[in-house]
Amino acid sequence: MSGRAVVMGEEAAALPEGRFLDREEGWLRFNQRVLELAEDAAMPLLERVRFLAIFASNLDEFFMVRVAGLKRRLATGLAVPSPSGHHPKELLERISEVSQELMQRHARTFHDAIAPALADAGIRILRWEELGDTDRERMHRFFRRAVYPVLTPFAVDPAHPFPYISGRSLNLAVTVRDPRTGRTAFARIKVPSALHRFIRLEGDNFVPVEDVIAAHLPQLFAGMDVLEHHAFRVTRNADLEVDEDETDDLVQSLENELLRRRFGPLVRLEVEESITDEVLDILCSELGAEDKEVYRVPGPLNLAGLDLIADLDRPELSFSPMVPVEPPGLDRGDLFAAIDEGELLVHHPYESFATTIERFLALAATDPSVVAIKQTLYRTSGDSPIVQSLIEAALAGKEVVVLVEIKARFDEQNNIAWARKLEEAGAHVVYGVVGLKTHCKLALVVRRDENGVLRRYCHVGTGNYNPSTARIYEDFGLFSTDPEVGEDLSDLFNRLTGFSRKVHYRRLMVAPDGLRTGLTARIDREVAAAADGRPARIRIKVNSLVDEEVIDALYRASQAGVPVDLWVRGSCVLRPGLPGLSENIRVRSILGRFLEHSRVFAFENGGDPEVWLGSADLMPRNLDRRVEALIRVAHPEHRDRLVELLDAAMDERTSSWHLAAGGDWTRHTRDADGAPLRDLQSSLRGDRHLRAFDG
Repeated sequence: MSGRAVVMGEEAAALPEGRFLDREEGWLRFNQRVLELAEDAAMPLLERVRFLAIFASNLDEFFMVRVAGLKRRLATGLAVPSPSGHHPKELLERISEVSQELMQRHARTFHDAIAPALADAGIRILRWEELGDTDRERMHRFFRRAVYPVLTPFAVDPAHPFPYISGRSLNLAVTVRDPRTGRTAFARIKVPSALHRFIRLEGDNFVPVEDVIAAHLPQLFAGMDVLEHHAFRVTRNADLEVDEDETDDLVQSLENELLRRRFGPLVRLEVEESITDEVLDILCSELGAEDKEVYRVPGPLNLAGLDLIADLDRPELSFSPMVPVEPPGLDRGDLFAAIDEGELLVHHPYESFATTIERFLALAATDPSVVAIKQTLYRTSGDSPIVQSLIEAALAGKEVVVLVEIKARFDEQNNIAWARKLEEAGAHVVYGVVGLKTHCKLALVVRRDENGVLRRYCHVGTGNYNPSTARIYEDFGLFSTDPEVGEDLSDLFNRLTGFSRKVHYRRLMVAPDGLRTGLTARIDREVAAAADGRPARIRIKVNSLVDEEVIDALYRASQAGVPVDLWVRGSCVLRPGLPGLSENIRVRSILGRFLEHSRVFAFENGGDPEVWLGSADLMPRNLDRRVEALIRVAHPEHRDRLVELLDAAMDERTSSWHLAAGGDWTRHTRDADGAPLRDLQSSLRGDRHLRAFDG
């Protein structure tokens, strides 16, 4: 991009270089905010444990995808500078530096804060040397029964080449000596993935599984002297590469690629800090790991397994239960009748997913008046009632069309399995659009009313049709029988299943053809309103903000005096507060009990606010390489509700993180007098409205 733009038909001043932050470091800073929640002593203890696990899991995915992508660009000679102006090699060096810092901080939080607090609460993660005789005897029996039969030690010598180390597996590097010859040898043991990360002892005490294995190494290497052992772990490139234009069977090609995922190039080697230089040299040499790819941290490794501890039934150490409520209008129990009376906006998890979306599809499956169901599925749960309803509808003879996005990262195998079950039931299954991921969240039910007229009942959402994540992901969904929405969804499904090239819709904005241009046109409209002295303001809530063209449009809006409020959960490369460029832009982030996941866009529109919600983040992949959909919210009360939420997030009395121009995020939890700021998620009622501010 040239850095120049056209605003309302006139050439705008060139925007300065250096106006973008690094996307990768921005994502790491998001994960740092997750870590800060684990460090927060005001959080319930087991929730702090869960945030430690989330941090570790997030970092795994970051290396498997983002770091792997940068390394692939270097290897293939496509290493061009990022929008921030940094070369991929520089970015990798910075990622290594920040990741090392965060991983050490993560380990310190576990050892210095979380583990002692757990012990005080009667929950102990013990190393083998801390176990008493009774626990050791119990682990001896457990090892013989459940561990030994599935272990395979791999020796490394001229007859036994170094074994392949699969991604994210936990391993032991073992050095043994033959007492007869005095020769030493190296061996590797993989910790079976079927075993829990932490083995439960009596009560709420646990021991790392690798400690149990390590204590029994003399049995595995009978007649040898075990000199040392060290845990290590490899992270590999897990991105998939399928040329959709060259394959005749996308499903088969994807399944083949999934098998190869386990054998991707190394991107990180984690080792315990106690490892000896000799053993580390062997691992680096055999695995091809460079110095900057090695991360030495205090054990135990793979703290993503702490979710087992976080799930303990200790309600006094967890968030208090929250029971979602039914949205107003559903108390009569007739969902179709409620949607007939007017559009219905639902907010999960505060309002029930089960009694809205699940019920919507369950009723559609069994209602004899329903003749057709069309649905997109990007991610869903392993025992999905959504898919079961679609299967029941197909078996009942209804026309069922399901677009299953089998390229949904890390859910590919699950989605392929569901797609085949749907096909076996008689549903028409489409595997996405060539060259694009279908990320939009759409459901269309065609139903015959008492007069024999076909009516379309529509749902457009911001989140996946996944009952499991719906309990912890914050999302919106809009139900409608508006004929314009019905026409839009029919047109969009025809595009997804056929060869339609329709790009213009009535109440939808759809990527990749019209979403970026639609949003930038509305941003520029706010600029024109400000120039005319009419009300102008922009409020946006997204998970990520990295698209350069949209960001430049927001910079132009700020330069024109338009207030811009951005609520970004994750990575944001826009620099707020730069004089002459972005002094009218504020960026906030909120993390907590629920994962903020909805995307909402509000434009003041000269005093008649225009509000949109949907599936799209402001990233090039969403705007250029995915099918995304935003729906314009028509009901004034729904618009007001969404604007109220956006304003509450930006309010100085709300606890949040604030982004500075240099890329640092600062957490604000107390006011100038030391009083705690409001927790937005705790303040949200299930009956649609925010609780009023105290005082």
